[in-house]
Amino acid sequence: MVDVKVPVLAESVSEAILMKWHKKAGDKVKRGDNLIDIETDKVTLEVAALSDGVLTEILKGDGETVESDEIIARIDNGSASSKTDEKPKAQAPEQQSLAVEEASTPPKTSPAVRNLISENKLTAADVPDSDGDGRITKEDVVNFIEKNPQAIKNEPAASDAEIQPPQSKDTQSIKEVTETKVASESTPIPASEPQLDGRSEERVKMTRLRQRTAERLLAAQQENAILTTFNEVNMKPVMDLRARHKDKFEKEHGVKLGFMSFFTKASTEALKKFPAINASVDEKDIIYHGFFDIGIAVSSERGLVVPILRDVDAMSFADIENKIVEYGQKARDSKLTIDELTGGTFTITNGGIFGSLLSTPILNPPQSAILGMHKIQERPMAVNGEVVILPMMYLALSYDHRIVDGRDAVQFLVTIKDLLEDPARLLLQV
Repeated sequence: MVDVKVPVLAESVSEAILMKWHKKAGDKVKRGDNLIDIETDKVTLEVAALSDGVLTEILKGDGETVESDEIIARIDNGSASSKTDEKPKAQAPEQQSLAVEEASTPPKTSPAVRNLISENKLTAADVPDSDGDGRITKEDVVNFIEKNPQAIKNEPAASDAEIQPPQSKDTQSIKEVTETKVASESTPIPASEPQLDGRSEERVKMTRLRQRTAERLLAAQQENAILTTFNEVNMKPVMDLRARHKDKFEKEHGVKLGFMSFFTKASTEALKKFPAINASVDEKDIIYHGFFDIGIAVSSERGLVVPILRDVDAMSFADIENKIVEYGQKARDSKLTIDELTGGTFTITNGGIFGSLLSTPILNPPQSAILGMHKIQERPMAVNGEVVILPMMYLALSYDHRIVDGRDAVQFLVTIKDLLEDPARLLLQV
């Protein structure tokens, strides 16, 4: 037998949650097959089979909390090859009766599922197992009730005097069960909570990533003296430059030329002039970083993640664009590693892709500042005494006022504005 264990987690991560098993007990597996994804506070990890064989036992089910190096399943690496070579043989009568007896083994159910089955006067044998793994879930029961309402064994109607209020918070009426779609991580709405016709609710447990993000955002607001300064930038020069060269750039480098590489480069040049904004606080000390590792906030289905571009001052525009595309794909596939999400001296977030016109971004501790980009919008601007329609973007810089003075923050933002409105300066580094 080969034990399937939880990977060794990072020092700052004590627990993880099992997501959905990709294999069932009894399935044949090959070395390297992804058995299940594990969600930690920071990343999603794959647990792969260490050998060929048969997944004989799953010790921890979907949604359970596990610790580093904990055994969650077992693989029989000796039975896979032998079962593959064996030809099917006719079963003896004794074997056939044994198979029938095994098939009649009651399916596995949790206490909550058993209560739901009991409340609706059903039996476990009535409810089909949708996954075929011998386990009946809440969703299986609810789907069965919705499709087969006639199967529910109703009790004789009680008189008004006999009707009593619910005695348990966990009791659900059939109506609530059929109106509420219960996800694998959902908690049913107690019957004691009023629910009107056609107004269903669903209670879903927060993912570990979202819990951790919430903790960090609250801590950032409580532990830092956050102040935000604003400016606006005329995006026409960058847009004109991009329009002239985007086709050749894509043909040469195999990636589209976006706006993020311009902002990343401009931020790097500004950070060189204002080192306090590239610094962080460690108790009573200020740490000035001699390198430029910029985090790019990426929205994924699981929540916000901030992968890090390392040594951006040594990267080209193409390097930056390629890395952003790579991180975006990894975020969607939950493939980002802990190393790719760790560190960073400054962060850029772009709410403009969702239509945000203005916002006040929250710091990403222990960094001392974060730049917020926003939607490009045409607005009438005064230029040399005339009104001109220009594509403008509001910029926001939130910073830790404990170590960054207002003057430096304002001048930092002005530097970015100047570089973007004359992008040739990015190449000349002036």
